[in-house]
Amino acid sequence: MSGTVDLCGVGISLGSGRPPRPSPYLVPRILPNAAAGAVSMDHGFRGPCLTPSTACAAGAHAIADAALAVAGGEAEVMVVGGAEACVDAVALLSFSKLRALSGRPDSRASRPFDAHRDGFVLGEGAGVLVLESLDHALDRKAAVLGEVRGWGRAGDAHHVTQPDPDGSGAKAAMRSALRCAGLSPEDIAYLNAHATGTPLGDTIEQRAIDEVFGGAGAPSLAVSSTKGATGHLLGAAGAVEAIFALLALRDRVAPPTCNLERLEPEVLKSVVGPSARALPARAAAAMTNSFGFGGVNVSLVLGMV
Repeated sequence: MSGTVDLCGVGISLGSGRPPRPSPYLVPRILPNAAAGAVSMDHGFRGPCLTPSTACAAGAHAIADAALAVAGGEAEVMVVGGAEACVDAVALLSFSKLRALSGRPDSRASRPFDAHRDGFVLGEGAGVLVLESLDHALDRKAAVLGEVRGWGRAGDAHHVTQPDPDGSGAKAAMRSALRCAGLSPEDIAYLNAHATGTPLGDTIEQRAIDEVFGGAGAPSLAVSSTKGATGHLLGAAGAVEAIFALLALRDRVAPPTCNLERLEPEVLKSVVGPSARALPARAAAAMTNSFGFGGVNVSLVLGMV
């Protein structure tokens, strides 16, 4: 969402009848692929250079695209991630008009899955990973965190900002990711949920997870939302949360859902509260969910090597 303030300045000038004086950098700043292009030019990366424009699922989409490029032999190495810098007056006002933001004035406002959640807290950040073939990683003696084992992508075809009440797209993405990875729900030890803290979105995702994983979530499944700690990073969220999931597997610890004080009765029993939870020693696979405006749903399955 970079460049929105500049765009609004041009619009205000036009509306008032004054000649607009846009910055010569306006067009490069508003290009969705500006960050990818800058990284490519700075480091001399000449492989596939692209930017998914899929709202809050973009970081996860980028990981799936990069994994496809490596698996298909299009590249041996891909630098992949997500970045977002939109804590400005325009973005805050716009999301507020959508009634998507929390109205709490304190540091505990970001509270995914909590019975008293009332919206998300806008955050900024970035997460970057290096995806490469295993042979290439071993040849350069890289410290391998894990592997991308599967991905699933699906659309709600329902509403531009609200998820399908049945969670159809979320369920389809999770099931597709499991099929792609060749795993069953019981193989997933940890799930990093999209849960942003909106009353509707968190409930729909809870029900979708419950249906895919069976019962009140698989008995051994740990579910948490790290957005309680980071806020909602929008396009960066999928990449940052993939890193959380990889570290959860490495350290055998499911990160907490910060600020979660009171679960609703129907919430999954597998949701991790405000304290971290140990994962079983055999934990070998994790899933992440990333959903975006426009009905975009992406799930990734990550595993230990």
